[in-house]
Amino acid sequence: MKKMKHTFVLGMLSLSFVLMLSCKNENKTQVNTNTPTVEDMENLSKQDTIKITLNSNDRMQFDKSALQVFEGQTVILTLVHTGTMPVSAMGHNFVLLAKGTSVSEFAKEALKAQDNDYIPEDGSNLIAYTELIGGGESTTITFQAPEKGTYDFLCSFPGHSSLMKGKFHVK
Repeated sequence: MKKMKHTFVLGMLSLSFVLMLSCKNENKTQVNTNTPTVEDMENLSKQDTIKITLNSNDRMQFDKSALQVFEGQTVILTLVHTGTMPVSAMGHNFVLLAKGTSVSEFAKEALKAQDNDYIPEDGSNLIAYTELIGGGESTTITFQAPEKGTYDFLCSFPGHSSLMKGKFHVK
């Protein structure tokens, strides 16, 4: 009987220890690695080149609604389509518009440019854009960040710009 009590007590102590450790881990503060610190921003501003990965999916979504760079930086942007649907059904691209360009007006013009991956021939309101890609594909472009300000980016595939858009902040 005494041996059973010791086994029970040891079992309860072990269980208590495991529970304490798991509670301790649950109370740890989660660091949001998506929000850069002041130090991160200072380091980024000193870099000549910044690499950005922007994911897209079959639900007509980009994984980021805001991107931040610094004036004059070389931007290497990789667009990844994490879905499985083909380009003809769920094609995605990244289009960075010039300041003051209306997203809705650009999207209307893009509809007319099916033969050019939904990029209008008159590129006067474009800063940069990727090719159109389908599920499982990726593409990379390199361009210089424009002057300070906030710019719009979107996917120009028909109907996508209402959901697939964001702000491109240049500091």
